[in-house]
Amino acid sequence: MSKSPKPILNTSLPPQFRQIRIELAREPGHPEGDASFAYVIVAPLDANDKIDPALWRTNREACRITRLRPGEEDDHGHLVHQGGGWVLHYESNKPDSLGFHFADERFVSGEYVSINEGGRMHTYRVVSVSHL
Repeated sequence: MSKSPKPILNTSLPPQFRQIRIELAREPGHPEGDASFAYVIVAPLDANDKIDPALWRTNREACRITRLRPGEEDDHGHLVHQGGGWVLHYESNKPDSLGFHFADERFVSGEYVSINEGGRMHTYRVVSVSHL
């Protein structure tokens, strides 16, 4: 069973922190995409709208992810910088997912990012980026 993460005091975080929602883009089996397959990511973005590794380093506990799937409990975890890339590490026993080239991606509405989930690559569209 997934437990809820400890609350974050938003006012204690640097102003560069954002809440980012990405939703499954169109792919086989989902010709229109699917908003119910989504991630919510809390992370700091730099001036170029990329994940800021320096701010992540000083605020690791606040860099969170939630994996949303229809008919399943939400999976909570953390955004982890590992080996020059970004990993979505879950608190449950679910295998980590890998943000494909997340270090180079811009997190702005309308852009696309890819995540390797269990050996399968899926494309997601950034649908919102908001201040905490």
